[in-house]
Amino acid sequence: MPESGGPVDRAILEDVAAASRILADQGVFDAAGHVSMRHPGHAERFLMSRSLAPQSVQADDIMEFDLDCNAVDARGRNGFIERYLHGEIYRARPDVMAVAHSHSAATIAFGLTSVPMRAMYHNAAFLAAGVPVFDIREKFGTTDIVISSAAKGAALAQVLADKPVALLRAHGMVAVGPSLPVAVFRAIFTVASANIQHQALALGGTIAVLDAEEGRIADVVNVQTVGRSWDLWKQRVS
Repeated sequence: MPESGGPVDRAILEDVAAASRILADQGVFDAAGHVSMRHPGHAERFLMSRSLAPQSVQADDIMEFDLDCNAVDARGRNGFIERYLHGEIYRARPDVMAVAHSHSAATIAFGLTSVPMRAMYHNAAFLAAGVPVFDIREKFGTTDIVISSAAKGAALAQVLADKPVALLRAHGMVAVGPSLPVAVFRAIFTVASANIQHQALALGGTIAVLDAEEGRIADVVNVQTVGRSWDLWKQRVS
């Protein structure tokens, strides 16, 4: 059993649990989906719920893992199969403090077709940096699609590279951020932007998406003001 990264304030565990319930409340998660946060005191540990429906997660369900995705103190609890997605992103991206993975239907089409996901409005400004697509077949051939090993997680992290969001072909999306509230914000507005893009494509004609520089500028503001949204979302699931 790996050593713990140290005690974690109860309020942080409550926030990680709340993030899971928020993403369920906002329609990003259904019975599946998971969110994690890097341990505040140890960069090579992260916090994540035991395998549980997102809407049901409470602070006592939060587990600690090392970057190899071994539980520090399982106490009979099972982690998510796809915890390797989180561990390998944390390993590859020292800037990432939180990760969310969902199977949101609104995002799936953009991982299956040649139509790229774009930033439709200012709350989704982070998408203007580009949204890569991870196709598990390219390295692993025919699989069950699930990110169930360190090798698969590392391959996904390599495709994500320095971007805030990546799509997983026939699977869903992953959003990362410099804090838990920002990762949650990005997951929510990735889905919102995808829905708007579907509507815009159906209308036809040219779509006046945010360009890369607009996205960069607007995302700075979003990160600075995310607390307002985070506080509202937490109230909804408290």
